[in-house]
Amino acid sequence: MARAPRPREGQEFATRFSFVYLRALCGYCLMSIAENIARVQDRIAATARRAGRNPMEIALMAVTKTHPPERIREAYAAGLRLFGENRVQEFASKADKLRDLEAAEWHMIGHLQSNKAASAQKLAKKLAVLIEINVGGEAAKSGVAAGSRELEAILQAAPSLTNLQFRGLMTIPPFTENPEDARPYFCQLHALRDEIAAQKLPAIRMDVLSMGMSHDFEVAIEEGSTCVRVGTAIFGERTRA
Repeated sequence: MARAPRPREGQEFATRFSFVYLRALCGYCLMSIAENIARVQDRIAATARRAGRNPMEIALMAVTKTHPPERIREAYAAGLRLFGENRVQEFASKADKLRDLEAAEWHMIGHLQSNKAASAQKLAKKLAVLIEINVGGEAAKSGVAAGSRELEAILQAAPSLTNLQFRGLMTIPPFTENPEDARPYFCQLHALRDEIAAQKLPAIRMDVLSMGMSHDFEVAIEEGSTCVRVGTAIFGERTRA
């Protein structure tokens, strides 16, 4: 029987490299949600210690956008209690299946239109809201600019928006492959948070500084983040509608 030809050295290397690269891309899928959570929590703790911070000061929010209730339940069973949703309508479709998760705390992330706020309140007993700041000035992203009239209007209207709890600020910096490139934007948000907190505005709390996602949360922690929003590193890639 004729033997199959052996791959040349370059071909063999390419095959091995492709396999390793595929494993890296699919790593979050190959591990269970509980294992992913443990790995993220270890990274949070290690980064906090390097930055001279207490790891307990940093909350891990699981971003559940597009993920089904079953996977959210897995995260809850693994110990997570803080969850973030982006769309009121999507949360409404999941709420009935998750009402028994009594210790879960739900947050609406980013831009919440005022005409949807009342509906959101009906879906969760506690609706904590973070104001999204568009630190990069990107037209494709929602959020208000630091120092803008829009931000001032939100801050002044807070006492009348009794169905919302303003807890702090969040941002999504311009994406780059290098997480270090996000550092100036995280610094900017931290400074803005301190500025607003110093004003002691009614119905405005600034105890949450939410910045950092799956690929850059370690840099965000070094720059003062109190809450990292992690989706892919916990659940894997989102299911596209």
